Amino acid sequence: MLQGLTMPPRRILMTIDAVGGVWRYAMDLAAALRTEGVETVFAGLGPAPSADQQSEAMAIGTLEWLDAPLDWMARDESELDALPRLVARMADRRQIDLIHLNLPSQARGLEVSCPVVAVSHSCVVTWFQAVRGAPVPDGWAWQQGANRAGFDRADAVMAPSRSHADMLCACYGSLPRLTVVPNAVTDHSPAVTVTREDFVFAAGRWWDEGKNGEALGRAAAAMAWPLVVAGPTTGPAGQFVSMDGVRQIGEASNAKVRSLMAGAGIFVSPSLYEPFGLAALEAARSETPLVLSDIPTYRELWHGAALFADPHRPDAFADAVNLLAADEGLRMEMGAKALARSRRFTPEAQAAAVLRVYEAAAHSAFPLGVAV
Repeated sequence: MLQGLTMPPRRILMTIDAVGGVWRYAMDLAAALRTEGVETVFAGLGPAPSADQQSEAMAIGTLEWLDAPLDWMARDESELDALPRLVARMADRRQIDLIHLNLPSQARGLEVSCPVVAVSHSCVVTWFQAVRGAPVPDGWAWQQGANRAGFDRADAVMAPSRSHADMLCACYGSLPRLTVVPNAVTDHSPAVTVTREDFVFAAGRWWDEGKNGEALGRAAAAMAWPLVVAGPTTGPAGQFVSMDGVRQIGEASNAKVRSLMAGAGIFVSPSLYEPFGLAALEAARSETPLVLSDIPTYRELWHGAALFADPHRPDAFADAVNLLAADEGLRMEMGAKALARSRRFTPEAQAAAVLRVYEAAAHSAFPLGVAV
């Protein structure tokens, strides 16, 4: 058990989805918590997971898929009404000691006796503010109320960066139970030795406007090296982005993505909105030099360990890439700096911080600031 903590919860219920970065967050965190004696029961929402995802989750904990949507895929708030009952019943049936929700709205209306912790990995309200510089549209306004109700219900709230925490407070008002716990990734070594090659790599859900895929596609035409991208260009609600002139490999396993990161000469992320940015951290762990959009989150996490470019200027991204492509010594220097910075974000540090939040939630002693 980690020094300074009372007994951690024996069994937690953690909500997950199979669509985005929450899956990777949940799997890596649950694996780290297991070494501290914490068993995780995963409660899935939204589109069903792939066979590989099911196998991964079952190797770490227990998996049960609920018949309920994710809030950002719901047409209106009434579609969320059944979720509190489903979660409460599952928690009772599985003898859960603490509930870890990976969407704040999932805490709305939840009636359970065990502590409830909610994590804001992202949300529609902050997305609109960051991507379009505007309040959430009327048709999505209910999301703000649902999230606010969840924040108020939770015994503790976590955000993955100070930048995202600040945006949450700007959009929702004071959140006194909010703590910053940075994300982490596991160390990864490809099954075979990967030779670094002269190509640029990027990964993301490109149908999401916040990932800025169209701008990256335009930047690729002026890059000295070819651009390879992993991730879907079509979203679950029919969203689509065109990325002509780019080598697209589509959906890929995490192992495949990490192998491409290790083999790439440069990693780029042009995002307009990143509450944390796991892909950049995974690339840094491979010692791949980073070219990142100049947004608050990336500046907070990677200042001094990456090159930055204006995400609204494709030419700026191409210039930064070409600067690295032309200078092997600079690539080696920036790759080493990225790797050194990435070592701050380990599963062990994350698990220790999360367990402190769990303890605070159980004792109504809410930590403030960065819980690392």
